[in-house]
Amino acid sequence: MRRPRRFRAVRDGRSTHEFEVPVFNPTITPPGAGSPDSLRFRAAPGWLPRGQRVYAIGDIHGCEAELTALHQAIAADLAARPIASALLIHLGDYIDHGPHSAGVIDLLSAGPPIPKVSTINLLGDHEHMLLLALQGDRAAGTDWMWAGGHSTLRSLDVPSDLPRELWASVLRPSRLAFLSNLLLWHREGNYLFVHAGIRPGIPLAKQQKDDLLTIRQPFLFTEQDFGFAVVHGHSTSPAPVVTANRIGIDTGAGQGGMLTCAVLEEDRVGFLIS
Repeated sequence: MRRPRRFRAVRDGRSTHEFEVPVFNPTITPPGAGSPDSLRFRAAPGWLPRGQRVYAIGDIHGCEAELTALHQAIAADLAARPIASALLIHLGDYIDHGPHSAGVIDLLSAGPPIPKVSTINLLGDHEHMLLLALQGDRAAGTDWMWAGGHSTLRSLDVPSDLPRELWASVLRPSRLAFLSNLLLWHREGNYLFVHAGIRPGIPLAKQQKDDLLTIRQPFLFTEQDFGFAVVHGHSTSPAPVVTANRIGIDTGAGQGGMLTCAVLEEDRVGFLIS
């Protein structure tokens, strides 16, 4: 491991704190319990205005029970630690791999799952592949099936022998509407929330959709200061990863791993695990 570098967090032009991360070796935060009682915070690479909190949940992949457990943990945290403004963000990849893709879609398409907490649902690459398949893109359909689409078709009650051009005709309108209205990214405070990441050196307004949904390298190893910290999923690790410019929270749900929620407030971050 190369010698750690020190970074300075800046808010409104003023330094707020310093923290260390290893160069090219992300800090891996040990998993915590799924209870707010054990929520432990550490310095974060970004910040939110005082009185604001964001709960960001990584790749769900059909894990409805784990998602429900995280929503309950968030509600318990808010009851124990009330705050003026709370926001829930799901970072995409709701479907495939896990057994209950339809249940996840139905849960989130019914409206905010936590009372009085605004919710933003972002697009993941798995939903994007499915949407392209529904629009007649056969290559995207093949890619999606290879990436776990078979389990989602079963969950959605789509017959396995149904021709692809008829898939859309048997999907519930509410499910199709949910998939069609997912957002690409969201900015909050000094954070960008996006499914996969961004391409270094490219302004946010000029980022390509494919990069926002699928990028790994060079995003994961760049030391570039983007002007904001990126909270993302897509690239799986055994535990949440925190570096000087990003927080990664795809911890392998649906593939033998955990489902993770980053709890962001002011200049710190903690994690809830289900």
